[in-house]
Amino acid sequence: MKKIVSMMLTALFLIQCAMAQSVQEGVKLLQYVYKNNSAKAVLQKAYDANPKDPQTIYWLGIALVAKNREVLSKEGVASARALYQKALQDGVNDPLIWVGQGTLDILDGNNVNAAKQKFEQAITTTTETKGKNKGKPSAAILNAIGYANSLGSSTTGDPAYGVEKLKQASTIDLNNADIYINMGVCYLKMGGENGGEAVKAFQEANLRDTKSGRALWRTGKIYQSQNNKESLELFFNGAIQAEPAFPAPYLELFNYYANRDVVKAKSYLDDFLKYADKDPLNDFFYAEYLFRAGKYAESLAKAKEIEASAGGVAAVPRLSVLYAYNYDRLGDSLAAKDNVLKFFNAKLDIQSTDYDLAVKLLSKFPGNEAQAVGYLEQAIANDTSRVNKLNYMNQAADIYGKAKMYKEQLGWMRKVVDAKGAMGEGDYYRLTSAAVNAKDIPQAIELAKKYMTAYPDKPQPYSFYKKAAIASDPDTTSGKGVEYLQYLDSVYTVVNKEKFKKDIFLNEYYSILYYISKTNSLKKSTEFKVKSDGTRTPAVDQFIELCQKGLLVTDSMLQKYPDATDDNNKFAVGVKAELQKNIDYYTKPQGKK
Repeated sequence: MKKIVSMMLTALFLIQCAMAQSVQEGVKLLQYVYKNNSAKAVLQKAYDANPKDPQTIYWLGIALVAKNREVLSKEGVASARALYQKALQDGVNDPLIWVGQGTLDILDGNNVNAAKQKFEQAITTTTETKGKNKGKPSAAILNAIGYANSLGSSTTGDPAYGVEKLKQASTIDLNNADIYINMGVCYLKMGGENGGEAVKAFQEANLRDTKSGRALWRTGKIYQSQNNKESLELFFNGAIQAEPAFPAPYLELFNYYANRDVVKAKSYLDDFLKYADKDPLNDFFYAEYLFRAGKYAESLAKAKEIEASAGGVAAVPRLSVLYAYNYDRLGDSLAAKDNVLKFFNAKLDIQSTDYDLAVKLLSKFPGNEAQAVGYLEQAIANDTSRVNKLNYMNQAADIYGKAKMYKEQLGWMRKVVDAKGAMGEGDYYRLTSAAVNAKDIPQAIELAKKYMTAYPDKPQPYSFYKKAAIASDPDTTSGKGVEYLQYLDSVYTVVNKEKFKKDIFLNEYYSILYYISKTNSLKKSTEFKVKSDGTRTPAVDQFIELCQKGLLVTDSMLQKYPDATDDNNKFAVGVKAELQKNIDYYTKPQGKK
């Protein structure tokens, strides 16, 4: 009897070990990113064999959520929620299931507060109350929380919170490489100066599991973002050497070489397709290769084939944008625009280069400027690179500039300068020019003054200032233009009076024309009256004052051109005589002789 019981226990133990191994195999396939279908099949089989195992339930839920490239599947989210809810109803009230529910809260709606409530509950429940681990929560729970916050884009979850929990986990479980991989991804999501911390985390992961290619692949992706060829090849090839069946590094190398060496890229693509799941999502990369090889019609045909086999464009998130790229190269801008809009409306798996395409296509159709800039705003929000952000801002400014929407252009150029924190000559030129075009006179004047101070030897700031000064008084009635030009003449005098002699004269010429126009207008006014006793109305006093100011200008003009045979001199003499005549006439009583 004892022998029979022993054999039964041994069999049960072996079954449990086999189940545990199948779950581990499913998790590994899931981590391979492009073997998600295989992962789901393995985990589903394990679940069918033991539907009350918390670890199996948790990982099957995670596998249901994601498609390739960790793209969120709405149907998968609903299936995962139902799976976790069924587990709770069946009495599997395990902290790992709560973490799974919190993960869904983050991925579907980014409800971080709701997720944290579940996470903290799981931590409290698994914290040891006695023994050598007293006061320490489960490292597996902490790692699962960190993993939840590592998923999605930089705006999804709370990566800093994830790092905090993963650091705690690393002090409890000293040998788990996954903890450090999840930590590195959280650091990457935090952006800024955290790239170095991410590399350190991946290095720690590799020390704990030298046979895993994931940490090497993740490190390679960092260097790929920096376009560091030597380092990205080192780490991607290292990942392949560690795990030849790991599809992701082959795809990264394909993407790197696709626009550099088509033959080399094709060899990496062949290896990727060899190890990845047989799936329309993975076949998509072959259609993408055809596009990059310049075979646009073939790529288009392959894309349509994938669409048919997958059951529609929605099943392959990037199919619409591939259509857009191909139609663009084939010269069908309207079809390209329609497909790129369809892709962006779906809001799935948008990459940085896609924004460039969307902006390019929308810019071909007047009236779409605001929508194109809207995509650029999304790109700015999602990109951690300062250089890329500045590039997007400049694109937005250029779009509005070409559409002659100068106020909007000026606003974006201000954003560029604010982001840069300093202004070079090019910045002054573009910003001042935009302010002049936008007819924002106060800002144009202010910028031109600063431009003159920063670059006094350049002609552009003086030219912009004069344009703004004249634009400030378009009908030459307010005198604002004269006021601004007098300031400009004072600058000319300080910088180099002789060099700007002609410029000062032209400004004075503008002032004289203003005084003549203004005095003529006052003469026609019904308020313009002088009594026989010499009493004058305010309009006449203003008239005389303007004439006297005009005399000062003509005297200055004559100093510059004293030669009586010079046309400028003749002009100034004639105007001076007329002004003096008016002053003499209207300052004397107008009674009878």
